[in-house]
Amino acid sequence: MRSHYYLGWFNDFFPENLVRVLCEDITDRKSVVMISSNPDFFEENGTAERSWLDQAGIMFNEYHLINYHVQKEDAQTLIQNASVIFLLGGDTLKQNAFLKEYELLDEVKKSSAVVMGASAGAINMSAKWLCSKNFGYEVETSFVYDGIGLDNFSVLSHFDLENNITLVKDELSPLSEKINIYATNKDCAVRVKGDKIDILGNVFLISHSKIQKLDETL
Repeated sequence: MRSHYYLGWFNDFFPENLVRVLCEDITDRKSVVMISSNPDFFEENGTAERSWLDQAGIMFNEYHLINYHVQKEDAQTLIQNASVIFLLGGDTLKQNAFLKEYELLDEVKKSSAVVMGASAGAINMSAKWLCSKNFGYEVETSFVYDGIGLDNFSVLSHFDLENNITLVKDELSPLSEKINIYATNKDCAVRVKGDKIDILGNVFLISHSKIQKLDETL
């Protein structure tokens, strides 16, 4: 049964209840493939995300980072053979463009690996997401982008929800009429395993222009 983790951002490390389910789901530890959100740069990134896994005791035989310094065909092969795919946080738009250019959307979607995304990575895992200047993007006109579509909902990740509830509700209202939206801040996670959705931290569901805080289940 496939597992997907839509993460916010963790300033420290994964909490114990998140570590527990990750250890249950990640049984194959051959390789983790991280997909950059700043693929132009050669230097190693994903340091924070890897530290979360290391602290949780989730180690792999091989660690790979995919960016523009990896050939497209090699990147696709790494995805096909991955035990875990981790979409890194950072620049949502750059990562989205990279996924499309390298034809990784379908490769990730059909993979049997555990797929994780932090912040920008979580957003790009979702079916659709709203790019708006109100969410920190340097754009004049709002636009709905297609993500990987691992699950049929949208994600707003790592955003100061508690102080912007009205703005978030108003901004996402049109999209919420078409698709459910899970909005998270820091130290949060939405875990999808089969038909079950689990919640960690302060997560809000926006559906048909209504917003509600969800109960934690992890």
